[in-house]
Amino acid sequence: MTRRRAATLLPALVALLLVGLVAGHAQAAGYRYWSFWERDGDRWVYATQGPSTTRPSDGTVQGFRFAVSEDSGDATRPRGTADFPTICADTPAQDGRKRVALVIDFGTVKDSPSGETPPALRTACAAVSPDATTAEALATVAKPLRYDTHALLCAISGYPRKECGDPVAEAKKPAATKQRDDSDGGPSVGLWAGVAAVAVLGGAAVWQARRRRHAR
Repeated sequence: MTRRRAATLLPALVALLLVGLVAGHAQAAGYRYWSFWERDGDRWVYATQGPSTTRPSDGTVQGFRFAVSEDSGDATRPRGTADFPTICADTPAQDGRKRVALVIDFGTVKDSPSGETPPALRTACAAVSPDATTAEALATVAKPLRYDTHALLCAISGYPRKECGDPVAEAKKPAATKQRDDSDGGPSVGLWAGVAAVAVLGGAAVWQARRRRHAR
């Protein structure tokens, strides 16, 4: 590698590192919405179908959680540990009906739309026909429900009043998960350290090129 070529590559290397570091710190937009869950033993699993197509069996526990999330892998689970016997204790079994236990978690104040306060978490036992969907079970215990034109569940028991899966400027994360100090809005220490590392590598390349030239 010649000295001129090494000097030419150095700015490119710095630019590439800057792009990579800035992209790593970028925060993807989050969305405020109702996520849908199914209880598997003692844990919640993100549902693979929507509530309007899921047909739960008798004794199923399903949950809904309103929160800010980036995607399904980042979605916040419903809180609480209530199981089917607890939720449906006061709803006896009936012939020709199935019982579906529902956990409805309206989330926290930090995830609520501006000017709204989330209702308290509630559970309910819906006794519905054997072929009923989760959406139909939910409608018997938590009206009014609101959907958009694409059948996305927007509101349960009227909450939230207007929003429907709205994007937010930044997904709300616990402070402990942040990878940098944003107090002054400037570049992080890690960013400058990375730039310095590339500069050292570039300098080493130039030095090596000079050494080879003088050795000839």
